[in-house]
Amino acid sequence: MSRSQSVEDYLKAIYKLETATEGKGVSTSKLAKKMEVANASVTNMVKKLSKLGLVSYESYYGVNLTDSGKKIALEIIRHHRLLELYLAEMLGYSWDQVHDEAEKLEHHISEQFEDKISELLNNPKFDPHGDPIPTKEGEMPELILFPLSEVENDTLYIIKRVKNQDPELLRYLEKNGLLPGVKISIVDREPFDGPIEVKVENRSATIGHNVAKDIYVFSPN
Repeated sequence: MSRSQSVEDYLKAIYKLETATEGKGVSTSKLAKKMEVANASVTNMVKKLSKLGLVSYESYYGVNLTDSGKKIALEIIRHHRLLELYLAEMLGYSWDQVHDEAEKLEHHISEQFEDKISELLNNPKFDPHGDPIPTKEGEMPELILFPLSEVENDTLYIIKRVKNQDPELLRYLEKNGLLPGVKISIVDREPFDGPIEVKVENRSATIGHNVAKDIYVFSPN
């Protein structure tokens, strides 16, 4: 089935919103905000996707991907994250540059090109931001991670994933050494979602609560 870029973008957005709500239906208003379009445009596209058998939609219950829709969404996400890693590892892009480039390319590579990239990168499981790369079979690896904002003080963790890929934020995190694979612990935190003081390897830094919410860590013990 021939698919437009718009269809693929919508399916990818629905997948990410659905994942964030643990499988609950995605409201058209949330989808409109995610896609940065009017609600009416979303409603029209959802009807189209429903006719194609890619989503199910009920008023008041929201939008959910069908198995076919999920397969396409994961295929595009796989393309995107493989491209991000390829751009970083092979072409020298920084981690704050790869997202926008991959957005432009993800719809246009063939399955053969995807396979070649994966083989060249030794079949990677994570992109430069620590996001898991779906398998060729359309399965998303499951990770048990915790937002840095919710973990215990004075306990060693390792940064695994940064979910917010705003370039300015990524440059800020890199400047402070807050990168995937780095050891980190919380030294102190102010109440009411105030600033958080962290120890990053052998240095200290202070970050906002909202920044800490997008940094995901795991305990090495």
